[in-house]
Amino acid sequence: MSACTRGEPRCCRSAQRISRTAYSAALALPFAALLAASTPARAVDGCLVMLCLAAPSWRAIPQCVPPIRQLLRDLARGKLFPTCNMAGGGNTASHAWAAAPDDCPPQYTRLIETESKPIHTCDYVGSVTVSFHGSVFSRTWWMFDGDTVTEFSPAAKAQLGHWDTRFDDEYIAWRAALPPPPPVEPGN
Repeated sequence: MSACTRGEPRCCRSAQRISRTAYSAALALPFAALLAASTPARAVDGCLVMLCLAAPSWRAIPQCVPPIRQLLRDLARGKLFPTCNMAGGGNTASHAWAAAPDDCPPQYTRLIETESKPIHTCDYVGSVTVSFHGSVFSRTWWMFDGDTVTEFSPAAKAQLGHWDTRFDDEYIAWRAALPPPPPVEPGN
């Protein structure tokens, strides 16, 4: 910085003030960056999560992979499901913990026989339900390791045209593996 003498024009003194301000700002910038880094990061965008989970396959959309993986990590740690204030009425996404046998698809429900009573377990720990216009569109079941499978409603399937069929395929395989029903006796 150059020093202005008493007899120099006012522009020199203004330049000196600007120079000091720039110098102070340059010193403050690293501190501001440090402060910004120390504040908690904003949660995953609820609107993006809702759109990604309603897609035919969130894994096939590169922009969806990081936020959905972060969502699953957050849910596994007990964090709240993010909200979307711009979704509009009847358009929601919500999380629920899986509870077999009532809140777990049959192909993922396991029955463990114990001495005291049978215990039902679910292969998945939770589900995220996406609703549009007040009706369920999809339900994504998730595990702690990040594995997911998505159940699409008939309306979603009609609207999408194609989707990840893993849920449907596993349901068909489960049904095929069931023992045949007992024969019906004539006259009963």
